[in-house]
Amino acid sequence: GKYVVNGGIASWTLLNLYEMMPDKYGDSTLNIPESGNGAPDLLDEVRWEMDFLMGMQVPEGQPQAGMAHHKLHETVWDGMPYMPPTVKRQGRFLMPPSTTATLNLAAVSAQCARVIAPFDEEYAAKCLDVAQKAWTAANENPIFLYGNIPGAGGGNYDDRNPDDEFFWAAAELFITTGDQEYYDYLKTSPYFTRLAGWSAGDSGAMWWGGVNMLGTISLAVTDNGLSDEDQQRVQDQILRVADTYRAQIDREGYRLPMTINGYPWGSNSVVLNNALVMGIAYRLTGEQTYLDGAVEGMDYILGRNSLNFSFVSGYGEQSMNHPHHRFWSNVPTSGFPAPPPGAIAGGPNGNPADPAAQAPEIAERPTAKRYIDHRDSYSTNEVAINWNAPLA
Repeated sequence: GKYVVNGGIASWTLLNLYEMMPDKYGDSTLNIPESGNGAPDLLDEVRWEMDFLMGMQVPEGQPQAGMAHHKLHETVWDGMPYMPPTVKRQGRFLMPPSTTATLNLAAVSAQCARVIAPFDEEYAAKCLDVAQKAWTAANENPIFLYGNIPGAGGGNYDDRNPDDEFFWAAAELFITTGDQEYYDYLKTSPYFTRLAGWSAGDSGAMWWGGVNMLGTISLAVTDNGLSDEDQQRVQDQILRVADTYRAQIDREGYRLPMTINGYPWGSNSVVLNNALVMGIAYRLTGEQTYLDGAVEGMDYILGRNSLNFSFVSGYGEQSMNHPHHRFWSNVPTSGFPAPPPGAIAGGPNGNPADPAAQAPEIAERPTAKRYIDHRDSYSTNEVAINWNAPLA
């Protein structure tokens, strides 16, 4: 399936990367088909996802116009990766709109509008128009909350609290437009004054269901109309969270920015996002301890862990090679290739949910070792764009 809430945080992460370091990701830096077109390669990649996200908006004249469909996928789980690519699939179907998906669309479209404007003013104007319509629609429909629904064929990605999405969307719209309306909203949000970064409990700074930290980071690293006092407030929040992750590293045997209880589904993304926060703290302060903390997180991902295993395909003598992926599943006899270098596995899962990882020889291990490099292990070895983005 394809999910707006995953696409939102993944696109934000890459746009944020470009916004902070535009000189590192210009045209022809990534060797992609679009290289040489005059636009930064990283923005070319983001544009693929932005086209999908904006296409999920309900058009004018329709019920719930301006809202975004939460996701699209089949009605039953298909048999891939064992089905060859030539076998006809079930077809994909739009699922109902939700407030959280709509606010994801508002936030990342507003961010994209300001970042891409120097290269494509027409596309930037479209992004901003989509963002403003989505903001209006979300405020008119604030309780279209997506929960578990009957059926299969895709993940639920249920989220019953849109407060963090409202904060994030207001932050991006304020940075892009400077409109007082959005600043006023920010100042009424609890996330403007409350310590950010705890949406996933003690584990991580941000994930698709907890995005307030995205707004805080954007406010901290961009030139915007915040007062000096408010600017200092958001920067201090980031530093306090980064200090927590730096302290976690010193308490953990394998020196990673995550607690011993912090191995949820997609645990590697927790490590990466927490490292990202420390990287932001380093950019804000220049203090080496934050950069060292971010490097410790990457050391864990690339093999300094209890499995002596690199979770990134193509990097390391022992690395992920059999992901749960609809194409890169490494079944050559069925036409499915090995993953290219740079794909990251979800990682150890304290509560594995698939038969491959629930086998006693895996499930009875210590939490940090509950991982298997097997194409059937969707709860430890899946690949997802919102996990790969912070690796970049």
